[in-house]
Amino acid sequence: MLPIKDDNPTTITPWVTYGLIAINVAVFLVTVSLSPQGNTLATLQYGAIPAVLFGHADLPPQLAVFPPGYEFLTIFSSMFMHGGWMHIGGNMLYLWVFGNNVEDAMGHFRFLIFYLLCGVAAALGHGLLDTQSQVPMIGASGALAGVLGAYFLLYPKARILVWFFWVFIFYVPAVFVLGFWFVTQVFNFSSGAGGGIAWVAHIAGFIAGVALIPLFKHRNVPLWHDGSHAPGLWRVSPRPSGPQGTRRQHIKLTDIKYRRPTLGCCLRGRTCGKTCPNEAQPHWPVGQGTRTG
Repeated sequence: MLPIKDDNPTTITPWVTYGLIAINVAVFLVTVSLSPQGNTLATLQYGAIPAVLFGHADLPPQLAVFPPGYEFLTIFSSMFMHGGWMHIGGNMLYLWVFGNNVEDAMGHFRFLIFYLLCGVAAALGHGLLDTQSQVPMIGASGALAGVLGAYFLLYPKARILVWFFWVFIFYVPAVFVLGFWFVTQVFNFSSGAGGGIAWVAHIAGFIAGVALIPLFKHRNVPLWHDGSHAPGLWRVSPRPSGPQGTRRQHIKLTDIKYRRPTLGCCLRGRTCGKTCPNEAQPHWPVGQGTRTG
């Protein structure tokens, strides 16, 4: 079940998501242009090796690119390396589909820190499984798994267009797509499938994303949202004729002009009439028409 796109609009330009994709692709193009020996050398130098991270082994001086005591930096360098076209293609597709909405929910800087922390949790989770392992781990899958975990809690009802068994294309709620993905990782790890894949890194990253998203999201962004801008706003306008007085008219959010719509709780269906500290304009008071910001 391969996600193609989601039906979940954003209100900011996800520059960090774009930047992460660009850096990953650029690093991959550099490494893939190396000779097989050079590619292996780069993986040893910049990959996250559990035995090195936990102090059970050291790289030979001619291979070490980070000074003694800073071997932990390979956790971050390994996040931007990939082992093949399918590896980077799948990771960047998932980041393209799900990253923009998670960035929208917390802002650019918070999203970058969140992404890196999930990658750290994934690397440590993988390393703790065997602290003596001298096999380097590379890939953005762990950090990406954290993004999926965050999306799982933020927008479980959002509609995801998936390609199923390479034949059928249809929309599925995100809770099923991401829940199926997580269960697959757990099953593959427990069954020993794909010995060259760090399943525990995926699992740890996803759990880290679920745990961290309540701390990183903006306070007025709810969990378990349906993926739409808001349930809808209502205004009261005079009825053209007849004794019944007034009527309710639904306002589409596409007809509303506003500033910085990401953070205003008016976009989550509230009409409190108060001023949001993150908005240049006040919230929508009950009974008033539209305003231009």
